[in-house]
Amino acid sequence: MPDAIELLRTRRSVKPRDMSGPGPSPAELDTILTIGARVPDHGKLTPWRFIVFEGDGRARAGQVIAAVFVKKHPDATPAEIDVEKRRLMDAPLVIGLVSLTKPHAKVPPWEQELSAGASAMNIVTAATALGYGAAWLTGWFASDRDVLAGFGLQADEKLAGLIHIGTPSKPSQDRPRPALSEIVTRF
Repeated sequence: MPDAIELLRTRRSVKPRDMSGPGPSPAELDTILTIGARVPDHGKLTPWRFIVFEGDGRARAGQVIAAVFVKKHPDATPAEIDVEKRRLMDAPLVIGLVSLTKPHAKVPPWEQELSAGASAMNIVTAATALGYGAAWLTGWFASDRDVLAGFGLQADEKLAGLIHIGTPSKPSQDRPRPALSEIVTRF
């Protein structure tokens, strides 16, 4: 297991198309989700939940996405429809991070949404620490209410993202990172 600081310093996203199997074992998935639930949560509201897409569930999710796409784009080509069907098929595991805010006198919705974001980042970091590639992505369908209903989200829930997890099939390239001099001020 890599040193925590080195892991955080070098973590990078792996494109789902650059992932293959195997994905996490059931025990590793439990570890990843447990770490995903171990985040700041002012008020102990648990303003997030997880949807696990694995095996045939990934294809069923793709059918939901493709059906909504066809409904909204009736002139779509078979190739375009196939792209939508395959949205969750590259990585062997995809975790949907659902954000749900709850009315609370002391915890505004944006704090609850930040907690969901922290959960997603913990999932990415945990998967990386276990030796897997991970990428936190969205896409047009992540905010489409018809797709979200098809995934089982309620009207007051949002999809904060889909975290694709698998074995990297090639080294991931880092991207330019901002210089601290450009993003840090002192008060």
